Amino acid sequence: MARHAGRPGTDLRLDRRRLLGLGLAAGAAPLLGACGGASTTGSDEEGAITFLSTQFTPVEERQRFEQILRDRVKGGAVAYNTVEPNVFSSTITSQVGAGRVQVSLAGGLHGDFAPHADKFENLDDLAGKLADRRIPTDLADLGKLSGGATTYLPWMQASYVLAVNKRALQWLPSGADVQNLTYDQLLTWVGDARRANGNKPVLGLPCGPKGLYHRFFQGYLLPSFTGGQMTTFRSPAAVLAWQYMVELWAQTAPASTNYDNMQEPLQRGEVLIAWDHVARLVNAPADKPDDWIMAPAPRGPQGLGYLLVVAGLAIPKGAPDADRARQVIETLTTPDVQLEVLRRNAFFPVVEAALPTDLPPAVALEAEAVRRQQDAQGALLALPPVGLGAKDGEVSQIFKNCFKEICLDRRPVQQVLDRQAQQLNAILDEVKVPCWRPDPVVAGQTCRVQ
Repeated sequence: MARHAGRPGTDLRLDRRRLLGLGLAAGAAPLLGACGGASTTGSDEEGAITFLSTQFTPVEERQRFEQILRDRVKGGAVAYNTVEPNVFSSTITSQVGAGRVQVSLAGGLHGDFAPHADKFENLDDLAGKLADRRIPTDLADLGKLSGGATTYLPWMQASYVLAVNKRALQWLPSGADVQNLTYDQLLTWVGDARRANGNKPVLGLPCGPKGLYHRFFQGYLLPSFTGGQMTTFRSPAAVLAWQYMVELWAQTAPASTNYDNMQEPLQRGEVLIAWDHVARLVNAPADKPDDWIMAPAPRGPQGLGYLLVVAGLAIPKGAPDADRARQVIETLTTPDVQLEVLRRNAFFPVVEAALPTDLPPAVALEAEAVRRQQDAQGALLALPPVGLGAKDGEVSQIFKNCFKEICLDRRPVQQVLDRQAQQLNAILDEVKVPCWRPDPVVAGQTCRVQ
């Protein structure tokens, strides 16, 4: 059994069943020079190496990470440039293709690197040198994209969990454990709570224009009910999942369609229970952490589906300062720096690291929930879509369309899934990429909805 987060000496390394995605996927992440792409001149300091990244795009997150770079990286300045994934893709592609590379270090999600494995250096030697970091094997293996060679080294990770105000526990069904819920128990809980709360819903979901609710369907609901994400998209089990979602939505705060992140409505007391990315929940318990619980997502008929969002570090082929880039990777994967990123930006370590006593209480709550989620019996790891490039947004929109048509417009579930599956297959046939977990991953075989 895992030791509880928040206690000194707790091991934050996430092993085989503790792979945390840091969404981050997350979630959640143009150089108008000779090669096109994004500006790679993010520092006025002479001799700074360029670090292009899809991570920490919010201004405050970026500034906090830049301070870590200034404080921790020795031997010269690092120009940290944040871009959207499509700009990351075009920049790496154009620079490497033209043989005029300005980027020395690249940071992105697994899906940012997957389509471009041949454009990055083989880092097997650096992976061997950093073996003492004790990065879990399954997590390290995700970075081996090109013929089994290490394309990227894991950098950080995050996930999505439930935030619960303890006021809601009074309505928890008899015999239910908030740390080990089923989807049926969650539905009963929020339904009973609504009726006992003057018909006011206590559950909220991030279904606003910038909310990450599509990740709930991709990484939690569908894997938990169907065992897959794409291949099972219109299966009988997927129909049951969406029928469940209709019932859950009936017990959810209607204002959820305006919520881009759940920490603010939780802080305001508009809802008492919410699911979201850890970085979008962390402020909810900040003022009164004793009033809050963070818990794993529920489990369904196929297990406890959860989304792994893992970010990595890579060096483009032809990088102008590859040696210094390697030094930066070494620095960013030390336990001290990993914990500093956790402390400041709530992204979790990928290396073995003892939990410090001065960790913000809200982050400690999330760490425990993440650990429980990944340690759970029947935990089913899911990845955000991989290798879709510019089509990623279109695929996300298909899941959003399913929600709108099924839950808001109340259209027949199977008809909606069949129609959206046709659009999904059209995209998949165009990009011709293999499936990703939890679907079977077969190299050279195009992913399709069955």
